[in-house]
Amino acid sequence: MLKIFNTATSKKEIFKPIKNKKINLYVCGVTVYDFCHIGHARTFVVFDMIVRYLRLVGFQVKYVRNITDIDDKIILKSLKEKIDINTFTNTMIKEMNKDFSLLGISPPDVEPRVTTHISDIITVIKKLIKSKNAYISDQGDVVFSINSDKLYGTLSGQFLDRLISGTRIAINKTKKNSLDFILWKKYKKEEKFFWDSPWGKGRPGWHIECTAITNVFFKDYIDIHGGGADLLFPHHENEISQSRCLNKKFRVKLWMHSGLVIIKNQKMSKSLGNSFFLKDILIKYEAEVLRFFFLSTHYRHPIYYTEENLKKSQISLKYLYMTLYGTKPVFDPVEGLNFEMDFYKALNDDFNTPQAFSVLFKLARKINYLKKIDLSKSNFFAFRLQKLAGCLGFLLNTSRFFLQKTPFLDKKTIEKIEFLIEKRNFARKSKLWKEADKLRDELTKLNVFLEDFPEKTLWYFKK
Repeated sequence: MLKIFNTATSKKEIFKPIKNKKINLYVCGVTVYDFCHIGHARTFVVFDMIVRYLRLVGFQVKYVRNITDIDDKIILKSLKEKIDINTFTNTMIKEMNKDFSLLGISPPDVEPRVTTHISDIITVIKKLIKSKNAYISDQGDVVFSINSDKLYGTLSGQFLDRLISGTRIAINKTKKNSLDFILWKKYKKEEKFFWDSPWGKGRPGWHIECTAITNVFFKDYIDIHGGGADLLFPHHENEISQSRCLNKKFRVKLWMHSGLVIIKNQKMSKSLGNSFFLKDILIKYEAEVLRFFFLSTHYRHPIYYTEENLKKSQISLKYLYMTLYGTKPVFDPVEGLNFEMDFYKALNDDFNTPQAFSVLFKLARKINYLKKIDLSKSNFFAFRLQKLAGCLGFLLNTSRFFLQKTPFLDKKTIEKIEFLIEKRNFARKSKLWKEADKLRDELTKLNVFLEDFPEKTLWYFKK
């Protein structure tokens, strides 16, 4: 029985899709004004894990994740760098896909770009004006009236009488309420990027895009709506307000939010100058290590990004690969089944990946024990480990491939290492122990770690 924490009710709920085994799942995607950072990676690794698991246990998931390719930041960046905005966004999307692919994040079923849904956005805004949920300001912008929605604030627990005017949004005297937000922004000559509309040249505001896109792909309901915790207010509050004003039948059954990334006891933020691009981290660490790190903490909790924590994840993942080394995974209907049941139990409890990880490590200890006394039996448990870790996107490579993957070593260095190992193994077979120790010391100086097995020696580079 799957239970998921619902942000809207602040409690775990037994999850049942609105229609049988079919799930409509929407996650707010990237605003492509720069390269992806670790905050993006944390959110989308989490939802990739969730989609994998839902499909594993038999649900049919329609996964939609948008791309914001028109925004103030995008326009400013393209103008600053003197690059055509389409060329700029296409480049950023290409880089995003490259990073996500390395992290094992599968593409969503549909990935709509905002600029391909401008007509849908205009249609939605027309309806909101007609229903008097939106109005045209003195400056010519189309603005949503939060006072027109009696339920505004209920998702995030923000009550209008407690919101201090101007604390989150600069006071704008052309708005009826300073917290009203723009649906259609009037064109500015210096931006040189606009669409025609009934209200003149302009472009959509940020919040309206998700309402328009979900209206196109999901119509009356979404089973799970996800995103980072930083989107809860105002983005998701504004989005759901627009959506229910647009369509009285519309509902989101369950809201999910992944926790923030914390760096040196501060929320990761570009404005604070403490964000890290994925492309830079992936030069230093294997993508699988980074994925392991993101899922080692429960998705709802803040995750503390430090070099030390990344190294701990690296060591843990290497341990699991070392456990599989020397085994030949074989399916058995009984052996290891209890571990599999515990694994599913953990993920059924609001996708509790830390608990699922503990099952994997218990299984690994069992395998390492069996390797010493009954290698053939260890193969059955190795199959379970490989299968369960694969559900989370791990242990998809061979042990040798992962452990000997050395992006910082050139071909000559690798050949030298393998030659020294061959010489050492010959010395050991000849019982020339001093020579063997001398060769091991030489390898240690090269930052090479050795693991001796009966049939061969495995090595990997200490990063």
